[in-house]
Amino acid sequence: MDLSWYLRRLSAMGPAEIVGRVGDVVRKQRWRGEPQRQPVWSATRTFPAWPAEPEAPATGRDRLVAAADRLMDGHAEYFGVARDDLVAPDWAFDPKTGRRAPGDRYSFEIPYRDENAIGDIKQIWEPSRHQHLTVLAAAYRMTGDDRYAHRVADQLKSWWAANPPMRGVHWLSGIELGIRLLSWVWARRLLDGWSGAPGLFEDNPEALRQIWHHQRWLAAFPSRGTSANNHVLAEAAGQLAASCAFDWYPESSQWRSDAIRSLDFHLRANTFTSGLNRELATEYHGLVLELGLAAALEAGSRLPRSTWLELRAMCDALAAIVDCSGRPPRQGDADDGYGLIVDGPDTDRWHSLLATGDALFGREEWWPKLPADDVRTALFAALRSRVPQLDNARQQPVFADAGMTILRSDNGPEIWCRCDSGPHGFLAIAAHAHADALSIEVRHDGVDLLADPGTYCYHGEPEWRAYFRSTLGHNTLQLGGVDQSTSGGPFLWTRHAQSRTLAATPAQWQAEHDGYAPALHRRSVELSGRTLTVVDEVTGGGSAKLAFHLGPLLDAELDGSTARLTWPGRTATMELPPQLAWTAHRGEANPPLGWYSPGFGRREPATTLVGSGPVTGPLTTVLRLP
Repeated sequence: MDLSWYLRRLSAMGPAEIVGRVGDVVRKQRWRGEPQRQPVWSATRTFPAWPAEPEAPATGRDRLVAAADRLMDGHAEYFGVARDDLVAPDWAFDPKTGRRAPGDRYSFEIPYRDENAIGDIKQIWEPSRHQHLTVLAAAYRMTGDDRYAHRVADQLKSWWAANPPMRGVHWLSGIELGIRLLSWVWARRLLDGWSGAPGLFEDNPEALRQIWHHQRWLAAFPSRGTSANNHVLAEAAGQLAASCAFDWYPESSQWRSDAIRSLDFHLRANTFTSGLNRELATEYHGLVLELGLAAALEAGSRLPRSTWLELRAMCDALAAIVDCSGRPPRQGDADDGYGLIVDGPDTDRWHSLLATGDALFGREEWWPKLPADDVRTALFAALRSRVPQLDNARQQPVFADAGMTILRSDNGPEIWCRCDSGPHGFLAIAAHAHADALSIEVRHDGVDLLADPGTYCYHGEPEWRAYFRSTLGHNTLQLGGVDQSTSGGPFLWTRHAQSRTLAATPAQWQAEHDGYAPALHRRSVELSGRTLTVVDEVTGGGSAKLAFHLGPLLDAELDGSTARLTWPGRTATMELPPQLAWTAHRGEANPPLGWYSPGFGRREPATTLVGSGPVTGPLTTVLRLP
């Protein structure tokens, strides 16, 4: 990062955050001697047993075992990059670039954002979240096969030996330490009953040192201020789970108390009253919910009721926004981050979360009925006795506070349309927001018709990062060739478009934003029967580009201002504003246009329709659906 980025980043901070970060800088210099510190642990160390033995559905168990067997053979995939070295991983290697991060340097001196020097840091960090080890441990739990347990033990010992405290890139980011601690807690829980489990954890001096140093790091360097988003929640979740499950140190009680307060405070600060995560990035809603539930089940009755109520509200919110297939919106950043993984990769994340919410809190009549046969729900249900009785009334949430309106058809194959007039992300930097004010998503019977293209990447490919978070990269209107909000870096917005909802009903929505002030963009959407009508108006006029990004299953035949859309077994017609000149784009790289990212690190060509020209009156788009 250059000096100008640091100045922009600094301008987003308040005085208290600046003082805190200065303190962090000083503390990081003093921590060079930290590895010499030795923990004290209690003479008697035990691990809390399962209150009930989990019983998973056969299909979920079979998927889990198949995934574990692939891991046993050394195979895994991270962000679209296949690895075959997971029998004995090199914990500092990036297979994407072929680079290897230094393992012997003081952690806080390593320029981890420099891909040319270090490699892709997410490729290096991801295996060290040890979520593949929780998959192996879960396979042991389901089968009793010691092979899985021994592989977990071998890799934990390997990681501990290769990553002593404050050496290498794995001691740089609190979210990584927090998720890794949570994985260790659940690995130990899942290995309970294996004869080698105590010797791997509570009777192993190296494990005891690593667990202590992880918790001490999290206590010393919490995310703060404009970074108090999902990162601080991962830190609190890991600290809480570890201080409850590994309650073996003089500091454990204080760490636990601090983590309980932090999780409760930041969970409420990061969540709208309606239950949606304030980052307005759907995958982070899932991440935070997974982290919160996994940590809360370790703490049980020690948590305040407000934490449990917040987690239940997040489950209710998820249930209210999914389409008929159980898929939520694709909104904001998505990096395939999970709080805890104990299932095979083919398990539906959102079905599983809703099934888990049902097992812990009970479902309401307005929840969708979805198939679920995952292992995680069975594991969490075995700890159901730790969830307090919550008698507060529950109502189907409305998302006015988050600026999200979902239109749905009354009959026939479901037409689902998400309309966005919410805040531009969370906190001053809005790190995971996209410049997508007034954008829409449209699905027919669960199939993406007008799709949010996704995220694709964070670091290393700035032109692609810029495209996937741009205004032109979403189903909305761009004026003057610039984004509605101003980017100051890959996780920083220096000017935020302000949106305002003017009307919202189950069939109609209208909103406006000031991102192009003094011009004002207003959009109206109406769902009437099988027809969706979108009207864009601009006060002040100007040269515009109106983009519609088609889903990856769609083909389009463009004839003037009419597009015929086809996908397996279906057709639809899109009547586009004739005032604009329409062109179709697919898989273009210079500049990027016409892409869909099905997951982090992956992109595939998809058709984008772009109308260009001056705005001289209302722009009306009519989508006629089967």
